[in-house]
Amino acid sequence: MQNRFTLSEQALEYMPILERTNKIETWFNSDEEFNRLYPVEMQLLAHKHWTPLNIAKKAANFLAAEPHKKILDIGSGVGKFCLSAAYYKPNSFYYGVEQRENLIAFSEAAKNSLEIVNVSFIYGNFTQLNLSKFDHFYFYNSFYENLIDTAKIDDSIAYSGELYNYYNGYLFKQLEQLPRGTRLATFHGLLGNEIPTCFHIVGSEMDNLLQYWVKV
Repeated sequence: MQNRFTLSEQALEYMPILERTNKIETWFNSDEEFNRLYPVEMQLLAHKHWTPLNIAKKAANFLAAEPHKKILDIGSGVGKFCLSAAYYKPNSFYYGVEQRENLIAFSEAAKNSLEIVNVSFIYGNFTQLNLSKFDHFYFYNSFYENLIDTAKIDDSIAYSGELYNYYNGYLFKQLEQLPRGTRLATFHGLLGNEIPTCFHIVGSEMDNLLQYWVKV
């Protein structure tokens, strides 16, 4: 009887952990469930602007194939890629840089709800970062908004063709300077030759919408 009581007591202590784990898992049952972490106005933008869970999982498997890597999402929006990648591949650390302060706030709120610790969000423009501080990169063409007649997240920042060219040129130069073996996953890629020739495509999925690159 004493052993049964002890086991029951241990089970009771463990139940909150199981309940919390199960609760977190439910957010990852579908994109619809996950997107409920955000306000309705952000949910409405999900189809065009936030990474789907299946894409995040595939990209994370590539970028975090080895543990303890620092992975940067350039233009992280509401943080969906970072949070889902951190859930699927918890042995690496994920950073999201975003220049809209309200999106950083939504990212932090979702992070707190999910209780995910291996994620950090950076408020600012990616051109203010030293990309050499990170190992690998995810890019869901966050520059595309600068082109005419494209869907915008909001009107809180400036848009122009000049900015589009500047950001692409800056990213190109930064990628050139990174060490061999650097990995890059692009979703809905870029429109031209913005990625240096030193990066080779080593795989693709989703009819080439998701591409995997490695610097050689």
